[in-house]
Parts: sequence; structure tokens; C-alpha cells
Amino acid sequence: MPALRHGRGPLGHPAPEWADDLPDGLLVADARARVVVFNRAATRLTGIAAEAALGRDFRDVLPLHDAEGRDWWKCLDPYGGLATRTRHPERPLFLAGGTELLVAASYRRRPDRSVERFTISFRDAARRARQERDRADLVSTVAHELRSPLTSVKGFTATLLAKWHRFNDDQKRVMLETVNADADRVTRLITELLDVSRIEAGRLEMRRQVVDLAEEARKVIAGRVAAGDPADRFRLIAADGLPEMWLDPDKIDQILGNLLENAVRHGAGTVTIVIERVNAADGPGAVVSVRDEGEGIPPEAAQRVFRQFWRGPGGNRRGGTGLGLFIVKGLVEAHGGTIAVRRAPGGGAEFRFTVPAGTPDYA
Repeated sequence: MPALRHGRGPLGHPAPEWADDLPDGLLVADARARVVVFNRAATRLTGIAAEAALGRDFRDVLPLHDAEGRDWWKCLDPYGGLATRTRHPERPLFLAGGTELLVAASYRRRPDRSVERFTISFRDAARRARQERDRADLVSTVAHELRSPLTSVKGFTATLLAKWHRFNDDQKRVMLETVNADADRVTRLITELLDVSRIEAGRLEMRRQVVDLAEEARKVIAGRVAAGDPADRFRLIAADGLPEMWLDPDKIDQILGNLLENAVRHGAGTVTIVIERVNAADGPGAVVSVRDEGEGIPPEAAQRVFRQFWRGPGGNRRGGTGLGLFIVKGLVEAHGGTIAVRRAPGGGAEFRFTVPAGTPDYA
């Protein structure tokens, strides 16, 4: 533990400046079980001011109970229990008011194995509960989304294998086209899940090179038209004199592709892509807007659209996983940009993202 600096509690105990920088609650008790460190996060989680905690017995400051209501400190007996203990792994415990905390502890012992310092770290369990719910939702979504195409693939391939000679060529082609489409759907889902995993872990790899944003947009539109969308459904407006953009072309294609997919699926009318130059305080860049002419996004939903599993008005499970806009936000931010949604000038929704210009550090 770093040397303790400045600040003194009511009994003259030093209060470390670094402790308030920690995101988790920190309580340190001395050899007499008196609190000598109580950081800002601990105050936030318990509602007890540091001045009221310092110098008091830590068991009175942080009374904890297990799920069965037992006094945890009586069960643990930190100062009178086994002298071989060095730490306690994190576990859920409860304050008197019912607030659940994730608590871990460690000992610093003297040569005679008596306790010199007892350190307790704790954090709000609600965040982990939310993460666990999100993981459960993700597993449920994956299971649902995979079940349908895999059932289709299994059914058609089993039928073809068992009764190949009973079908004519046109029937075989229809079955194989269905299998191919469902295989593409499974591949797309797996790709989305990998992207989500990389975004959450901060492991996105960026392969930057000079990118012509207008040309990338034309390529994405051409792909939609080739897939069957009418060409007059899309319009591209690109300003001249855009700065040199060092971006990952594959990820830019993915951003534009997901935004166009969202506009086509949930919007209506013409989908317009507008690319303009922007001069921000931290340097030049480009702003790209994708607009549709549908009903738009309700103002109360604007803060939720980039969360996992969000679906637009009229969305359904068959229409997608609800991960596309979450991935878009992660990819834009990986470029150092920002993204927001608002009402388009002609009605409908407008997704607007910025990306900075200039060469990367390694170029």
C-alpha cells in the first residue's frame, strides 16, 4: 500500500489522498479494529461521512450480514480467528438497510501473526446483477436466434438426403437457397456476437488507411441494391473538400451497412446519406448523417437506442437481434468519434456520427 499522506481523521489518523480515487469502497482498520481509512466511495455506498467513520470500530461502521441474516463479523472474527488467514474472496453481503455489497478483505499481520491491519473493499452488487442479467439476455437471444435457422437447415438437409430423387430441380434449388440464407443468418449473428464481445472487452483492432467516405457509402448502397432494394430508395449527398480520413474501411462499411439496414427496416421513404466536413475544437473531421422518412424515434427512446437488444417501433425478434446499433456506437467510438440520434429535417430518424481526420500516430 502506498505511503499515507496528508489529511487527518478525528483521532489524528492519516487519510490517504489516493484512496478517494478508487472506484470501490475502501475501509482500513488498525490493530485495534479502529477505522483509519474510509474513502469517498465508501461514503457513497454506505451514506456515512468519513469524519463519522474514522476512529470507530469498523464493525459498527460497516455492519454486514449474510443472506441468512447472520452477523458476518461475528462469524468471521477477523481479529480472533485463524491466524493463518490472509484474505477473504469476494462474496455478497448486506447492510442493515438491505443494500447488497460485494465484499472482499485481506490481512496484514505482524511476525507473531496478530493483525496489524485489516482491509475491506466493497462495491455495489447492483451493477454485477445488471451485467448478469445482460449476459442472460444475450444467451437467451442467441439461443432464440440460432434455433430457427438451424432447425430450418437441419430440416431441409435431412429431407433432401432422405428423399433426394423425389424432388425436381426447382424444388431442390428452393430448399438449398433457404439453407444458404439461413446459414448466412447464423454467420451474421455469430459475427455480431464477436463484435459485442470485442467492444465490451476493449479489444477492437483498428486497421486504418486513407478512406473515401463517399465511395464507401456508394459501395454500401450498391450492395443493398444488388440484394434487391430499389435503387431510388437511396440518395447520397457528399460535400467536396473533405479532409483526409484515416479510418478502418471494413468497420466504416459495417457502420454504414447497419445504419442503412436500420433505416430500411424501421423507416420509410427515401433513405438519405449526407457527408459533410466538420471543424471541431480538436481538429477537422467529417460528419455522416443517415436519414429516413418514417415515424422517427420517440424522444423517450432516444437514450436507449444504442443499448443491446433495442428494437425500433414495430420491431420483432425475427427482424434482428437488436445488437446492430450497439455495435455501430462501439465502432464509431473506436475511431474516436461520437454518434447520436435525432429527428430528421423531413421527419423520421437521423443517425448522425462524426469521425476525426488526420493520420494515426503510427503513420
